[in-house]
Amino acid sequence: MASVLEPVYNAIGKKVANAAVVNADETGWRINGITHWLWCFATSNFCYYVIDRSRGSPVVKKVFGTIFKGILIFDFWGAYNKLCALAKQRCFYHLFTELLKMDKHNKSQAWKAFRKKLSRLLKDAIRLSGRRDQLESGVFKQRKARLYKRLAQLTKTISKDKDVKRLIKRLKRHQNELFTFLEYNGVSPYNNYGEQQMRKPAINRKISHQNRSDRGAKTQAILMTLFRSAELQNLNPVEVILTMVKRLIGHNASLQNGYEFVTLFSKS
Repeated sequence: MASVLEPVYNAIGKKVANAAVVNADETGWRINGITHWLWCFATSNFCYYVIDRSRGSPVVKKVFGTIFKGILIFDFWGAYNKLCALAKQRCFYHLFTELLKMDKHNKSQAWKAFRKKLSRLLKDAIRLSGRRDQLESGVFKQRKARLYKRLAQLTKTISKDKDVKRLIKRLKRHQNELFTFLEYNGVSPYNNYGEQQMRKPAINRKISHQNRSDRGAKTQAILMTLFRSAELQNLNPVEVILTMVKRLIGHNASLQNGYEFVTLFSKS
């Protein structure tokens, strides 16, 4: 069944690669006891899973190519750094988590002062995003410019505290990828949506102990992609997939590129 549905799986991958906004995430996965990685690339209607030995940029390039014309939302994992995209949004949740983590062992005044400024900056940016439709265009641009100015000033902080220095280095590296959600509608400062698409695979991982072969992993990725994509469109996954299999068999699956059947997703 996975072999028959592979053209649809490939077509979903291409639709995701050409989407306007994509959330990306990855988690550990084992094949015959050897550590691999389950990658997830999700839009509002489709979820594309890939299981690969690599957790590096080659997987990202395989999915998107060298240039992605949309906006990618993700955490601070370095595999996405080499991808050229229209824009990128780093997940704020990971920054807030980092601050809480440092609070447990760093009680210095330098850290507390820096942490307060950074936390307030991120929260002010989120609040401004929520008021986008309530403010006049000129007012919104002015307040957005102030946030960029505060970020620039924060990256110039001079400190001997190792945690402050490490976070300043991160902010400098990604300062053009923090406020993307203020520049474009429909972009979130969090990667919650991408992480939500990993919940069911994570449950499956505990129950099934993953896969025993590369072929089994490919089958897993194909079926998870189609099942989750159907669920995102409020369709019955079993009914949709059975309908697709019947039609693909009738159309000679080896000759299909899968696109017409992706369209059938919303018509099944």
